[in-house]
Amino acid sequence: MTQSSASPAPIRRALISVSDKQGVAAFAKRLADDHGVEILSTGGTAAALREAGVTVTDVSAHTGAPEIMDGRVKTLHPKIHGGILARRGLDDAVMADNDIAPIDLVVVNLYPFEQTIAKPETDHATAVETIDIGGPAMLRAAAKNHAFVTLVVDGADYQAVLDDLAEHGGTLEATRKRLAAKGFAHTAGYDNAIANYLAADETVEAVDTLPARFAPAYKKVSDLRYGENPHQRAAVYRDSSAHGVSLVDARICQGKALSYNNLADGDAALACVRAFDQSPACVIVKHANPCGVAVAPDLTTAYQRAFATDPVSSFGGIIAFNQQLDHETAQAIIDNQFAEVIIAPTITEAALDVFSAKKNLRVLVTGSWAKANEAGLTLKPITGGLLVQDEDTPLLDRSQLKVVSQQEPDGTQLQDLLFAWRVAKYVKSNAIVYAKNGATVGIGAGQMSRVDSARIARTKAADAGLDVVGSVMASDAFFPFRDGIDTAAEAGVAAVIQPGGSIRDDEVIAAADEAGIAMLFTGMRHFRH
Repeated sequence: MTQSSASPAPIRRALISVSDKQGVAAFAKRLADDHGVEILSTGGTAAALREAGVTVTDVSAHTGAPEIMDGRVKTLHPKIHGGILARRGLDDAVMADNDIAPIDLVVVNLYPFEQTIAKPETDHATAVETIDIGGPAMLRAAAKNHAFVTLVVDGADYQAVLDDLAEHGGTLEATRKRLAAKGFAHTAGYDNAIANYLAADETVEAVDTLPARFAPAYKKVSDLRYGENPHQRAAVYRDSSAHGVSLVDARICQGKALSYNNLADGDAALACVRAFDQSPACVIVKHANPCGVAVAPDLTTAYQRAFATDPVSSFGGIIAFNQQLDHETAQAIIDNQFAEVIIAPTITEAALDVFSAKKNLRVLVTGSWAKANEAGLTLKPITGGLLVQDEDTPLLDRSQLKVVSQQEPDGTQLQDLLFAWRVAKYVKSNAIVYAKNGATVGIGAGQMSRVDSARIARTKAADAGLDVVGSVMASDAFFPFRDGIDTAAEAGVAAVIQPGGSIRDDEVIAAADEAGIAMLFTGMRHFRH
């Protein structure tokens, strides 16, 4: 009689071969002792199970074929794959003719390829040897035949299988489907990590195009309460191929659970503040845009000057620092404003004591920034597809700067121009940044017209009571008309930095010369949509 896929699937025989052995011995013991399941296993897993008192049959004994090639070939055998792939009630005669016993449960997780290649000392040969072959083959076979076979790739699912066995005498169809989907996601992520590693290997000839097929792999870290708005579902995932500092791996020292918007804004703040690696720096972000940025001799002063740029927008913002957060700076924040999230590479115990008075305030520690994140790709979903590009990582080389005006910037102005240019890179386009003495004094973001961004930046400065006269202005892209420069001149801006490249560059340069403004071209654009 053919077993219905809707019926609970019995488990009489299980094949267990795992790299992550946490909890597996207790699981196998429950299977054997409580439900009479025969356990097949290999290598280190078999040894661990026997040590825990579980009766185990070696796969080589089950197949009658020894492991060969230093373990490269051990489960690739008809008695294994036939036992997993056989359709119960349909392939029984073939199984009998070939002495194949059914395998009803496959418990497999794969060699730790990503953990291996993350180690600096790992060479190419070692990485290749960590590519699992038999594991994915068994995993995919069990997932394909989920009508009859139960697959477990994650120890978090051990209890669900035991619960089904206890309550129903077998696993439910819904359980098997869920675990099969999880299994295919597991192999997809694994294969993608290997493909990315081989594509990035320096022995592979570099090409100028992105891959013909693009399949990033992400693993869910946690569900979020909701997305940008309460009616949207949301979760946060970890990029399995990413290394370096990120909010996904940050330590949450205190506060409420992070929201979707907290993470999006926090990521923007972290990216911006990491652009400053010399002096103490503070970045305050609201709705993914910096609303205040400053560098100073100490963090407290940097925070105070960043806040002064736009006190109204800074309320409820994300505050990020590039150095260890100290007691004085923490107290300045608490005394001054309401904040949603604080981000720093490290934090003192005294600072944590200060923040503990605000129980809901999230405090995140990312760890040292000594090693820069590897350049990667940015992804943007669009209807029906995905846009993929290199990250906008290059910093400006001073040798690229070109003075195009009659007036040259002095030393102080040049420092402020470079500071404003770094900030503009992290402001949504069209982006205009006014800065003075290492701090922003006005930011115009996300406008359809560049001159509108310039006007908004000027208005923001006036609203904050900041003096724009003698400040510098940065623009993330060229000025299409002279009106942006005329607006800057009216505000008293002394110097401008911009990419150049407009068909009206001569007109724009003339406007700067008429106003006595120094102007630098970078030759590099930093659109941020």
